[in-house]
Amino acid sequence: MATRGAVSSLLLLFITIVCKGLSSPLQGKEAWNYVEVRDGAHMFWWLYYADSQSAGYQDLPLVMWLQGGPGGSGTGFGNFEEIGPLNRDLKPRKTHWVQAASVLFVDNPVGTGFSYTDRPDVYATDVATVASDMLVLLKHFFTERAEFQSIPFHIFSESYGGKMAAAISLELTKAIAQGTVKCNFAGVALGDSWISPLDSVMTWGPYLYTTSLLDDNGLVGVNAAAEAVMHAIHQEQFQKATELWSVTESVVEQNTNGVNFYNILTQEEDEKVLSSAGENYIALQTRRHIGRLHGQSLSELMNGPIRKKLGIIPQNVTWGGQAEEVFSYMAGDFMKPVVDIVDQLLTAGVNVTVYNGQLDLIVDTMGQERWVKRLKWEGLPGFNKLIWTPLYDPSSPGITGAFYKMYKNFAFYWILKAGHMIPSDQGPMALQMMKMITQQV
Repeated sequence: MATRGAVSSLLLLFITIVCKGLSSPLQGKEAWNYVEVRDGAHMFWWLYYADSQSAGYQDLPLVMWLQGGPGGSGTGFGNFEEIGPLNRDLKPRKTHWVQAASVLFVDNPVGTGFSYTDRPDVYATDVATVASDMLVLLKHFFTERAEFQSIPFHIFSESYGGKMAAAISLELTKAIAQGTVKCNFAGVALGDSWISPLDSVMTWGPYLYTTSLLDDNGLVGVNAAAEAVMHAIHQEQFQKATELWSVTESVVEQNTNGVNFYNILTQEEDEKVLSSAGENYIALQTRRHIGRLHGQSLSELMNGPIRKKLGIIPQNVTWGGQAEEVFSYMAGDFMKPVVDIVDQLLTAGVNVTVYNGQLDLIVDTMGQERWVKRLKWEGLPGFNKLIWTPLYDPSSPGITGAFYKMYKNFAFYWILKAGHMIPSDQGPMALQMMKMITQQV
């Protein structure tokens, strides 16, 4: 059951935080709401209507953004750190996606961000449940906001969000065919996505070695740890594989003096994200991969001015307060691949885009290319024959910012000088890519 939502001008945000002395309010409007997707499982969404000087929101696409983790908040990190109209200091972001699309942030799985559960037995434990929950939310959304039913709807994702996005896209395609959800689904974009965890882990050693971040001894150690992960996956011991994945990350840290998994050109300086002896791997992985999405300043923003602005967050709910539980309950599903789902999407004619940052390690481009080359999709031979096309960086005329290939309903973008969070690292390039995917350029 949906609770009462709210719609307002972005001006209200500035009224709420006028004590900070901000000025020059943005134009446009927003909406937000809760949907009870299962008994005791409440999912939060936040919509920004497109704010373009050249077109109304009716003439621009709707983009849903799914964060990673699992347990990372799209309404928080994706919104204020990557693609939303305001940054975490509540100042207008120069390059944001609301300039070219209406953007829907959803905190999923339940327990993420402002989403919450009433009891432990309703956390999602696999992507099938995540997809089922999202279908309930989308049915509510497109019913309550019928103006979006005919607008092209794209799902964009990052990291583990891509694994969820693939599963959601397949179920959405079925629901549309059955008439249970009314929307104009136009495709899914998988950004630095955890589609084939083993391919990522198995290429960490070679990638680090070729970029001079491992010596021969380090390469042997990382490869050995990765092979232990591979053995567990082949034995379908997925919970064990998740634990061994954590061990492999610690081996990488030890042999690279703390390389940043999210951008290899930087180094982890915060001891809080490095492994410590005897620590539970769930707690360690939560700090490594969820903690960075819940920094102190962002948490203070979300649990302070934003919570006050939204006005519908229950008193017992803290933004990010259930993130570790979300990750823990999904641990048994974490290392399972969804390459077969991508194949099914392509075969069904769904537009699928893969995009990846050059400097990402956690989901390195080498690993992405490995699983793509194993697709059973009939168009793959034609895609493989293509020579990639350069894209120039909008912020640096004449400088190559990316390469891409596009064949039938599949595309791949290689984003240069970007790590795991591409919109944070290369905002103008990411916006241009989004416009290309949504056929605006």
